[in-house]
Amino acid sequence: MRIEPTPYDHPDSVKLQDEVLAEYVVRYGDDEGDATPLDASMFAPPRGLYLLAYDPGGRPVASGAWRGQEENEEGYADGDAELKRMYVIPEARGLGLARRILALLEDDARAAGRTRMVLETGTEQPEAIALYTSSGYAPSPAKFGHYRHHDSSLCFVKPLD
Repeated sequence: MRIEPTPYDHPDSVKLQDEVLAEYVVRYGDDEGDATPLDASMFAPPRGLYLLAYDPGGRPVASGAWRGQEENEEGYADGDAELKRMYVIPEARGLGLARRILALLEDDARAAGRTRMVLETGTEQPEAIALYTSSGYAPSPAKFGHYRHHDSSLCFVKPLD
């Protein structure tokens, strides 16, 4: 598997984003998926990074990204790197791709001067929760992000320094 930086609005990126949003609809039973406002400029280095993993046949099979955050009304702090769009297609799960992508994103955010990786996930994503907690993430003392007021929202943090 090869993992490479890819623009957020690249057709392969959009394909996996559509798949993850469809999965959120199934898991959470709404027709929204994820309404967090996102655009390609948020993931452009050095303020962010979007990664895609490709199988040997060139098919995109996994994604992950981070974007810089500063203190704001959604509860972020100066120096935060927010993890977004972690996703592995069902046929590629269990191969360690999410863990590899996560490590690359953490390294890149650290190199960009970010001091803390933060993420918002949900109660219906036990695989994500297991990945993050086994990778050193701890529940955040305060919620942040677009869904911070939802009961199903879970927030995690990990120092990068």
